[in-house]
Amino acid sequence: MKNGSGNTNTKLILLHPYIQKQTSTTRLWLLAFVSFFTIVFLLTLLYTRDTIPSKNTSVAAAVAAVVTGGSTPSASSPISNSNLPTSAINALFHYASRSNDSFHMSYGEMKSISDVLRRCAPPCNLLVFGLTHETLLWKSLNHNGRTVFIEENRYYAAYFEEIHPEIDVFDVQYTTKAHEAGELVTAAKEAAGNECRPVQNLLFSDCKLGLNDLPNHVYDVDWDVIFVDGPRGDAHEGPGRMSSIFTAAVLARSKKGGTPKTHVFVHDYYRDVERLCGDEFLCRENLVESNDLLAHYVLDKMDKNSTKFCNGRKKRSVSSLS
Repeated sequence: MKNGSGNTNTKLILLHPYIQKQTSTTRLWLLAFVSFFTIVFLLTLLYTRDTIPSKNTSVAAAVAAVVTGGSTPSASSPISNSNLPTSAINALFHYASRSNDSFHMSYGEMKSISDVLRRCAPPCNLLVFGLTHETLLWKSLNHNGRTVFIEENRYYAAYFEEIHPEIDVFDVQYTTKAHEAGELVTAAKEAAGNECRPVQNLLFSDCKLGLNDLPNHVYDVDWDVIFVDGPRGDAHEGPGRMSSIFTAAVLARSKKGGTPKTHVFVHDYYRDVERLCGDEFLCRENLVESNDLLAHYVLDKMDKNSTKFCNGRKKRSVSSLS
């Protein structure tokens, strides 16, 4: 290169091969070090997620005890769901995520219904009035049988069936009011030999308390267990549960096949309407256990010419639900 003075100076920079090799080796060691600690961190994270039980796991374990009828497993015991259907798994997650819901049933109430379903010979037919916090549980407990839900709110029924397509829900429009209970029950008793008779096909019934707009196949099924937990019965202008209790009574007594007995549960038994309709249509002689919240009746099917719901026999010995 020439500069302004005319002198020529040549500058040559040589890189020794050892320097380049040392830089590459350092980078490789640094990369290996970072990779090693990254793998160790990921393995530690995965291990602790699988072995440390969460709060929701404990709640799910408690619900699993109801499903299986056994004792609640310890926190360190894993829940085996290999034999549970998808609906049962959904139920466990449902209760784990909503364990603080103030409207759920007590353990004793769920256990009473669970015990009957577990003894029911498959395929067991379960009919439930009302979509409630326990809906997924009833479906799960009866996963080898048929479970149908009747709901008063058509929009909620459609929504629930959309997010839980395994659930069979049918909506029904109730025409009664809770404050009419006394008048409606009296009229039904007077018409027990005619349109409100205890043995009939409700699809063709003119009894005001009978539900006659359900899907046809609902009337053809021999229901083994019926649970009345709907419609709304806690408001003066609400529909009340007169129709659902009357319908349960007729379905139980009109069975054509299956076992001759039907277990009927009525929730919120402390309320006047539920207790009145239970006494008149399900009958005190059929009451086997109860507390303020849940009543359990066992009904026999009747002759087609029967004109009385209750036969006036001495009341059974009634057990108390815990």
